[in-house]
Amino acid sequence: MPQTLRQYALLADGERGALIGPRGDIGFLCAPRWHDDAAFSGLLGGRGAYTVTPRDERFTWGGHYERGSLVWRSRWVTTGAVVECREALAYPGERDRVVLLRRVEPVRGSAQVRAALDVRAGFDQHDMVVRRTAPTTWEGTSGDLTFRWTGVPGSARQYDGPVVADLDLAAGEHHDLVLEIARGPLPARPPRPADLWRRTEEAWADGQPDLGASVAPRESQHSYVVLRGLTSADGGMVAAATTSMPERADRGRDYDYRYAWIRDQAYAGQAAAAVGADDLLARAVGFVGDRVLDDGDHLAPAYTVDGGPVPEERPVSLTGYPGAPVRAGNHVTGQFQLDAVGESLLLLSAADARLGLDSHGTRAVESLVSTVRRRWREPDAGIWELEDRRWAHSRLMCAAGLRAAAARRGGAAGREWDRLADTLVRSVDEDCLHPDGRWQRAPDDQRVDAALVLAGVRGAVPAGDERQRRTLAAVLDELADDGYVYRFRQDRREPLHAEEGAFVLSGFHVALALLQQGDLTAAVRWYERNRGALGPPGLFAEEFDVVQRQLRGNLPQAFVHALALETGHRLAAAGLADRGFIEEDR
Repeated sequence: MPQTLRQYALLADGERGALIGPRGDIGFLCAPRWHDDAAFSGLLGGRGAYTVTPRDERFTWGGHYERGSLVWRSRWVTTGAVVECREALAYPGERDRVVLLRRVEPVRGSAQVRAALDVRAGFDQHDMVVRRTAPTTWEGTSGDLTFRWTGVPGSARQYDGPVVADLDLAAGEHHDLVLEIARGPLPARPPRPADLWRRTEEAWADGQPDLGASVAPRESQHSYVVLRGLTSADGGMVAAATTSMPERADRGRDYDYRYAWIRDQAYAGQAAAAVGADDLLARAVGFVGDRVLDDGDHLAPAYTVDGGPVPEERPVSLTGYPGAPVRAGNHVTGQFQLDAVGESLLLLSAADARLGLDSHGTRAVESLVSTVRRRWREPDAGIWELEDRRWAHSRLMCAAGLRAAAARRGGAAGREWDRLADTLVRSVDEDCLHPDGRWQRAPDDQRVDAALVLAGVRGAVPAGDERQRRTLAAVLDELADDGYVYRFRQDRREPLHAEEGAFVLSGFHVALALLQQGDLTAAVRWYERNRGALGPPGLFAEEFDVVQRQLRGNLPQAFVHALALETGHRLAAAGLADRGFIEEDR
């Protein structure tokens, strides 16, 4: 049975991710890659799962990540022992083969645990066919997947589906289990666990940026490794590791986020540029630049991590996480989101300032500017992927991107791009300037939108611009509750929390906007409030239920980790160390 979302930890290797619950259950894992069907889908009501858990049913759960990595340590305190299981996807991951590592280690007393494996490919459509091929090895197939499970005790047996094995370890001992899953043949020889662990540890340690200059160094480092784990060797970063985690149980809002959104990629790249994480920045630039040059003014909002099209949304025949049906694919296919063009310009400009752009990046900038020229007057789906309208936020973000690109280019081209940005801002004033002097969502929608505060933060208008100040004030007045902020008011008759959870991304945007206005105390307060909207493993979802203190939506949400990383860095850079706001990194 599924647990509350806040209790799940993430294992990820760049090419796929697994959610692991408090009972040591791998409740969700797609194989071989992010956008493939799930082989373990217990979180969504399927039978497929891989569990390592104490045989003593009376235990309490805990766990932590080994610092600077996505190596998770499940921890169980039983009646007479303390047992840990070290968990990881071998890092960096191979595109076509999953390698899942699990090492059982008694911490106090002896360990009696039970391991059970039931691979069910295609979101539980295919049964597992399996046999023992060596004293400690089981091999089999499920659908088009091939798997091998090594390190299995000789007493293991198949019981009406899963293969079940009991492990008994004395204090000081450990036992490794390795599961490989691939589409096609596996290597002739099983891998050596010690080699896999060593390579994984070294790979996570390699290239870590110095994040000590942050308001919260430990959380900043964790957000960095989450983004790294969600980013493929092909450069694409998935928006989240899961599909169909409900934003609201009674609203039917649940989506498949196992794809790379251009906007999210730009957010992560800008955060990487701010903190000096050049590996993430380079991958974001490469992925976005390739998509821009391939698709021009038909840039899609999202792609698979290898640059392919996002499949159309389809129902999946599982009962689902309580409160939501299961879907694969996403309705974003076929949309145009103008703000993503502006965000891409901001990404490439940040990369130019940090690393410089090669001819590939320069051509991508020029292509994006051409797209703005041709398409800024068109309605688009906007940041929240709603109906096509003339969204103020979309045009303002393009203005911000043009100004950033103009500052890097200079000369006649730079001046022309700056004039185009002026044109976009004037167009927003003409049809989206509210009588109160703030911006409104669209010409026919006078509501304020939390996304609008980002325009000033990214430079569409100067920091002290009165429209920006009034928009921020309206967001704080109309959309804030208990230190969190909602995207927009959906029903004036209902409380904000009745329609959806607070949007954690927007909370960090507000912190950046307050920082830009010089209100450092308020900025830190908003940052601290929103960085607490996570579960024990330190993962952010898209939304936070302010009333029930629960995570809502898919997990982990990459763009929230990106803004948490950037905001913590920018607050520290504002001189907050001298004011006593910087945490000691013990």
